[in-house]
Amino acid sequence: MRISMNLAVREFLATGKPLTELEAILLFGAPRLTDLISKLRKEGHVINSQRISYAAVLRRVNEHAVLTPPQNLPIRELFFTEWWISQ
Repeated sequence: MRISMNLAVREFLATGKPLTELEAILLFGAPRLTDLISKLRKEGHVINSQRISYAAVLRRVNEHAVLTPPQNLPIRELFFTEWWISQ
């Protein structure tokens, strides 16, 4: 099962689209995105990263699923790191 999760994440990243750990968990069931990113770098892939707000991640996730954070969570002040493979 874990192999198919990692394969799904690899294929998604190969499109050049960014992915955060929250998205990897929710969309692919892959809980250790940073491990996969490290493996990809060791394989020679150029991986870019940047910080992105929780609000931006929430918008992307809600294109595929429904995620409602707690009312008092400061989603514009919390950040995730997103990674993508450089084309």
